[in-house]
Amino acid sequence: MNFKLKIWRQASPNDKGQFVDYEVHDISSDASFLEMIDILNDELVEKGEDPIAFDHDCREGICGMCSMFINGHPHGPEAATTTCQLHMRKFKDGETIVIEPWRARPFPVIKDLIVDRSAFDEIIRAGGFISVTTGGVPDANAIPIKKEVADLAMDAAACIGCGACVAACKNASAMLFVSAKVSQFALLPQGKVEAKDRVKSMVAKMDELGFGNCTNTYACEAECPKEISITNIARMNRQFIGAKLG
Repeated sequence: MNFKLKIWRQASPNDKGQFVDYEVHDISSDASFLEMIDILNDELVEKGEDPIAFDHDCREGICGMCSMFINGHPHGPEAATTTCQLHMRKFKDGETIVIEPWRARPFPVIKDLIVDRSAFDEIIRAGGFISVTTGGVPDANAIPIKKEVADLAMDAAACIGCGACVAACKNASAMLFVSAKVSQFALLPQGKVEAKDRVKSMVAKMDELGFGNCTNTYACEAECPKEISITNIARMNRQFIGAKLG
């Protein structure tokens, strides 16, 4: 398969940046999207040119580091898939593919397709944890939790913090990410003790870092590679209002 690529190149955070055109040829339909960029980078290195910088680690759809905006979609056109798990057979032979980094003020570009997502780390440090003393590890059946509640907590905990929700949102809102991290604790007995302080601290940090507000377009849910539900945002809003009033 052959493709024309329009890739965002930006040498440094202060560089203006621009799209640069490339072509790749004889790409296997079974190659992953990142493998395709690896092939292009090998060619660039052989020519003595600077390879395209992009973030990656596990290449198993787990870490969420492969934060690329592909043809107008975070992680590409396939639903519930990270960039590293996207294969070239999802594109048409000869297609032009536009690749750029996340576009959000709290995610400044470091170089080319790499953005600084440490803002998410700051939100987690603000309250995304349990700090109360819980004693020794009890037996699994010592704290009865309804299955539907446990399932909701596990679904929220599936969020990998990739930032696709921010990239998809016209307001660069981080509310799907924050609400998932709030919900995964607030739904369980161990997390209820600090629930009020947690939601107030995490929302305050999110606002401080410059993320926008949610206007319920559902773009975040549609583009999330782990299909995190927007119902978590409603849960977080209820908890936030209750914490402020309480």
